[in-house]
Amino acid sequence: MKVNYQLEMENVIAQLGEEKPTLLLHSCCGPCSSAVIERLNAHFRVTVLYYNPNIEPEEEYLHRLSEQKRLLGILQIPLLACDWDHEAFACFAEQMKDEPEGGARCTACFALRLNKTAQLAKQHGFDYFTTTLSVSPHKDPIRLNELGEKYALQYDVKHLPADFKKKNGYLRSLQLSKEYDLYRQDYCGCLYSKADT
Repeated sequence: MKVNYQLEMENVIAQLGEEKPTLLLHSCCGPCSSAVIERLNAHFRVTVLYYNPNIEPEEEYLHRLSEQKRLLGILQIPLLACDWDHEAFACFAEQMKDEPEGGARCTACFALRLNKTAQLAKQHGFDYFTTTLSVSPHKDPIRLNELGEKYALQYDVKHLPADFKKKNGYLRSLQLSKEYDLYRQDYCGCLYSKADT
C-alpha cells in the first residue's frame, strides 16, 4: 500500500501542542532547504544540519555550505554544520561506482546522512528530525522515510515523515532560490551523479 507521507506529516503537525517542538532538519543545500523551512517553521523550532560527506570536491562542499549559511542568516534559523568528512562516503561508494544513479549507492548515501541526523538529534535533545531530500523530484520518499523510521527506533528520537515535493514544494524551492539569488548546483553532490548529468 502506498503511503502518503505528506498526509502523515500533516497528521503529526495537527497533534502538536501550543509549544513548538524542536526539529533537526538535515539539509543538502540552501535551495532545497528554503521551501522546507518555509513549510515547517510555523510548527517547529527548526535547526538545520549540514552533513553531506557525498559532496565533492571540497570546494563544492564549502560553496554549498556558504550559501546555506547565507540563507539561514536571512531567515534567522540556527545551523549545526559538520566538517567535510568525504571518507565516510568514499569508503563504500567506490565499491558501488557501477551502480546506476538512484540505485543502491544513493540508498547507502541516504542512510549515512539520516543515521548521522538521528544520532545528532538524540545527542542534542531534539524532539524530531527529518531531511530536505524528499523535496527533489529525483529522490525516493519511500526509501527516505523508511530509513528515517529505522534510525528513529535505533536512537529513540521521533522522525517527521515527509514528502516535501508535494504541494508544489520543488517549484517553491525554485521560486525562493530566485528570490534569494541562491547558487543552484547542477548535480546532487557526488562525482558519480555529476557524471550522469
